[in-house]
Amino acid sequence: MSETSSSAADPARKPGELPVNFAQFIVSLGSSALVHLGELADPASGKHAVDLTLARHTIDVLDLLQQKTRGNLDDDESRLMDALLKDLREKLRNAAAGR
Repeated sequence: MSETSSSAADPARKPGELPVNFAQFIVSLGSSALVHLGELADPASGKHAVDLTLARHTIDVLDLLQQKTRGNLDDDESRLMDALLKDLREKLRNAAAGR
């Protein structure tokens, strides 16, 4: 199914809203991990808080997606996934080590 086939016919989608694609989805998960790592403020509270358990879980979800989509991603998506996971794992290690 193409990116726009389901979103173009969506009457709830407001004009100008971007359709969801794989890259946006994994970046969204990555942003959630960054919130849990305390790198970004929680959008609801505006506060920075560290929850390494939730950060690790979100990174594990991204890892699972990488495994399950291997061979089905285009080169850009694959590079994005690799870079995102590498960066998040490093940040998790540093946070766990108290750096």
